[in-house]
Amino acid sequence: MNLYTNYFFAFLAAFILAVIFTMVVKKIALRLNIVDYPDLPRKIHSQAIPLLGGVAIFLAFFTVVFYFTYQTNLLVGQNIALKYIWAIFIGGILLMVGGVLDDKFNLKALKQIIWPILAIIVVIVGGIGITKVTNPFGGVFHLNQYQWILFWLAGLPYKVTLLADIFTLFWLIGMIYTAKLLDGLDGLTTGIGVIGAIIIFLLSTATKWWQPDTALLAIILAGACLGFLLFNWHPAKIFLGEGGALFIGFMLGILAIIAGGKIATALLIMGIPILDVVWVILRRLFWEKKDPFRTADRKHLHFRLLDIGLSHRQTVLVLYFISLLFGSLTLFLQSKGKLLALGILAMIMVILGAILVLLYKRKFSQG
Repeated sequence: MNLYTNYFFAFLAAFILAVIFTMVVKKIALRLNIVDYPDLPRKIHSQAIPLLGGVAIFLAFFTVVFYFTYQTNLLVGQNIALKYIWAIFIGGILLMVGGVLDDKFNLKALKQIIWPILAIIVVIVGGIGITKVTNPFGGVFHLNQYQWILFWLAGLPYKVTLLADIFTLFWLIGMIYTAKLLDGLDGLTTGIGVIGAIIIFLLSTATKWWQPDTALLAIILAGACLGFLLFNWHPAKIFLGEGGALFIGFMLGILAIIAGGKIATALLIMGIPILDVVWVILRRLFWEKKDPFRTADRKHLHFRLLDIGLSHRQTVLVLYFISLLFGSLTLFLQSKGKLLALGILAMIMVILGAILVLLYKRKFSQG
């Protein structure tokens, strides 16, 4: 098989497995009563919906990943070491365990955040990190000046790289919690995951960058997310659950790192959700004096779009379009262009937010 045939096979296999695993996981969630009840005003579903959907994505993704890891030479090599695969797998398991526990027992914030932090520590110890960041005005910021080897295993060093590890920790925490707080509408986080993975796939197959192994990992994620999206599209038959939302953010963040520090690319794909999350955190911290991560409300951008009259599907499609538009720009823009696009995106977010608030107030003042 040629390379693109392998990409198609990987995508299709992940897609089909996600469909199968989703049907199985749905039955398990219902049997264990791990469901989301519509018991809060912000919840817009009318009946109990099974959770744990992220487990299906996780299983589909790693079934295909391990096939390509141990049955071919297409995945491990140029940019992806074997220890990266195992670090991502162990990190993913930690997110699944924490997610299942949270879905079942509604963990407190401190107990819930332990699992993402442990997952990030695992991938950092496994050698995945951001060692340099391109300066859009020229040159590169190097983050690997201060490093110490902790131990050697199988001839490979495992080390602490101070600045790179700190940057990676905050980057992945940001991506993980953006996906978590984005997960308020059927299919929203899952669809953004598909878009983000496909954009990184296209970037990685471009002649300028040419990272076929990274492209393979990205297209497997896209297939797994799309297979689940069939069941998660409105009206959803199953939700991602805590672990699923965290895993999608985790994987998009890691793909951006492995793809050569495509931080600006991920920021453009997740731009509107990230800016929305930043605004929500600032509002909750400084104006409302609430826990910014566990306090849920209907003031996110996607809820505002619903409140002014857009349908559920229209709202999701609008946010898909914005992510696809700005994500696609990364295929053509250089560093300065990406910085300009980020600035434009921020302006759009501010203008859109102001318009939505005015429309919301006008609608309810007249009602």
